[in-house]
Amino acid sequence: MADFYYKGVNFMLLKEEQHVLRWLTQYGSLTQTQVVKLLHGKSPKVVEKIILNLKRQRLVFGISGGYYLGVDPMVKPDQRIISAVWVLLCYIDRVDPMAHYPASYPAQIFFLKQNIGYEIVVLYDGEQHLARLLQPEDDLKYILVLPHIQMARDLKLPKAPCLFATVDYAGGDEPGVTFYTQKGENHGKQETDFGLSTLP
Repeated sequence: MADFYYKGVNFMLLKEEQHVLRWLTQYGSLTQTQVVKLLHGKSPKVVEKIILNLKRQRLVFGISGGYYLGVDPMVKPDQRIISAVWVLLCYIDRVDPMAHYPASYPAQIFFLKQNIGYEIVVLYDGEQHLARLLQPEDDLKYILVLPHIQMARDLKLPKAPCLFATVDYAGGDEPGVTFYTQKGENHGKQETDFGLSTLP
């Protein structure tokens, strides 16, 4: 248990409660399912109690009937961030709770996994040009989240390792995330093929 100051008020909060507040502050809002999964070491019942305690203290609010959670009841969920967090959750058992945070535009989330940095970049149809804005660094990899894998053929890719993902919202609380990798070394060329991939 540690002190946490919010709007000038001192709260005694558990470490997990502090994590939830930090995530919701930095991402704006997340689905309740995402918050449960971000606290992957805790059972859903324990996470429910954590969320309930934060709501009682009016530090966290339900949004859109409670489907989303946020520190501001008027915040509008950012669907790019929501999609990026679904991708992040595929790695969550290998990412420290404090080792992910918002990235610089056009990326949404940066996270560290085994001392390698990853940026998750969510692109919509017609935004292929945004991939040109990515600034690769040493030990940095990209995960480009696309509406469909065919869009990857139209991207001018950075000179850095790239993985591709699609997020399929086919109903239910949790979408399916599928990963793809580039076949061969044809960076940025139209004829490049993409195949299913496991998590790196």
